[in-house]
Amino acid sequence: MEELTLTPRQRSALAAICDTFCPAGDGLLSATELGVPEAVAGLVARDPRPAARRELRQLLSAWDSPALGYATGHGWKRFSELAPDRREAALVSWGDSRMPQRRAAFNALRKGALLMYYALPGPGGGANPAWERIGYPGPLGRAADPPPKALEPLSIAADTTLDCDVCVVGSGAGGGVAAAVLSAAGLDVIVVEGGDYYDDGDFDGGELSALTQMYAGAPTATHDQSVGLIAGACLGGGTVVNYSTSFRTPDEVRAEWAAHGVPAFAGVAYSDSLDAVCDRLGVNQEHNEPSTRDAKLRDGALALGWHVDAMPRNVDGRCDQGVDCGSCGLGCRRGAKQSTTKTWLRDASEEGTRIVVRTRVERVRVEDGSARGVDARTADGHRVTIRARAVVAACGALHTPALLKRSGLQNPHIGRHLKLHPATAVWGVYDEELRPWEGTMQALYSDEHRDLDSGYGVKYETAAAHPHLAVPFFPWRGRREHHELMQALSNSVAFGVLLRDRDGGEVRVGRDGEPVVRYSLSPYDLRHVRVGVEGAAKMHEAAGARRIFSSQSRFVSYEPNGSGAAGGTGAARERWLRDVDACGYGAGRTQFASFHIMGSARMGGSPTTAAVMPSGETWDVRDLYVLDGSAFPSASGVNPQVSIQAIAHMGARELAARLA
Repeated sequence: MEELTLTPRQRSALAAICDTFCPAGDGLLSATELGVPEAVAGLVARDPRPAARRELRQLLSAWDSPALGYATGHGWKRFSELAPDRREAALVSWGDSRMPQRRAAFNALRKGALLMYYALPGPGGGANPAWERIGYPGPLGRAADPPPKALEPLSIAADTTLDCDVCVVGSGAGGGVAAAVLSAAGLDVIVVEGGDYYDDGDFDGGELSALTQMYAGAPTATHDQSVGLIAGACLGGGTVVNYSTSFRTPDEVRAEWAAHGVPAFAGVAYSDSLDAVCDRLGVNQEHNEPSTRDAKLRDGALALGWHVDAMPRNVDGRCDQGVDCGSCGLGCRRGAKQSTTKTWLRDASEEGTRIVVRTRVERVRVEDGSARGVDARTADGHRVTIRARAVVAACGALHTPALLKRSGLQNPHIGRHLKLHPATAVWGVYDEELRPWEGTMQALYSDEHRDLDSGYGVKYETAAAHPHLAVPFFPWRGRREHHELMQALSNSVAFGVLLRDRDGGEVRVGRDGEPVVRYSLSPYDLRHVRVGVEGAAKMHEAAGARRIFSSQSRFVSYEPNGSGAAGGTGAARERWLRDVDACGYGAGRTQFASFHIMGSARMGGSPTTAAVMPSGETWDVRDLYVLDGSAFPSASGVNPQVSIQAIAHMGARELAARLA
């Protein structure tokens, strides 16, 4: 991977930008004093696309020019010559620009600078002064006496050729299950994972270590920064860093998927696979002690007479449902979360499956129309050739279609029909301290507006609000307002509005072979988002929030019981909704994130409507199977890990029967 080299002028520009987002003062260190510019450059360096590095260099080269100052309405002055308030205004002007490219640049810089500002330790590795200011404790530290790692990946120190029956590309919810099922059938399996292997003893509850080691470095957002993309990038994939929520595929979604030409979704085979998955993961509703966040969602929903229920979760009795559980998205130190490294990959390893980590598969080897292995390269640059009788692509709904296209597949549906479950948040600020980064990661949910039209709507959930989850959703209009929001974080709760999107986007592949995500919310889906935004506000009102605000580029808020709410709470909310609408929901207007990425190589009954067959085999190449979230015919409407695993389980059983 190419390093991000910056000229002195470019480094100076980046430092000035970061220090404008995060200046020194009132006991806080500046971004430069914390090393934020270097950390942001490191984030960009993790992106394998040369274009990403080139675009940042070009922006930084032009940033401190008089021409750019004139373009942002500050005369022929360089950014470095502006007073602090004028620098802030210059940045805000980019965020408010009519040009989507400027809004995208602003949001990328904003998120990068603020994420690193709150994730980095203080000088000498001590506590970051910003943590104390907002009441955040910082990393938990590593667990004492963790158990030894159960898996032993192969060590590859030179160019290597390996032989097997099936090569599985990816080790998450799809790949881990496929490897276990195939190896249990007596097949020789090799799993190839691009990330590294982390286990209980590696997890310190720190945002910095998790974000830079266990989460994907690219793509981290859609092409226009309209939706942040959150995906795991380690052995076990998203199952290591997800929030343990384990819904079965809803019956109505199964029927919809069956109507796409895959009758098995409505039949016994898929039911059996769902049962097998839930049994192996130990899915239960017995470890659901509500956090303060969940309690607010419960109180608000019940006061309105709305639905609320306990989350099904794949954890065991080691889950503390407290301080540790709040850091579950940064890796479970207790080993309670039943990720694929704890379950399916361990099963596969015991059956002889070999695991290769820190190795990226570049293409599938196709011979006479059939998949016969893969070509890969380790992080150290060693070539790995794997010869196989079949290949399973399970590297996620962003990278699976990119792999298929790099391998020469031409089906027009590869990359299309991408679904993201885009989520926004409505924040409530309460009088009492809530410490929203603690407590069960996700204990309760509401399906009150799950079916607004033909099975499409929104789900309400919460999540532990560490700074890295709050910062992307908080507006930035200047340092003072942002500091006030962050200082109120300990008293704040976000109700997530999780959309089941009917209309989606696509994954394209650049000239460099890397995925580029294009996605925009349709008017149909946006109508449901608006219902969800109002619904979340209503729950906050009913739960007693003193201030409520949306996750938009402008600070759009109201006080339900404030003196300015003439006409009552309902009138105040209606005025707020008008302001929300005026700010807008487009790219750079409302902050969305996707934790569930699906559907970019969907299953179906015909190559004219789908990328892969009902079995998971591609229409283009024999013995090449897609067994991950890419195969969803449409959005699942629920957190997808169980559905992904069930698809992989069902498809791997069919493949095993063929090969065995």
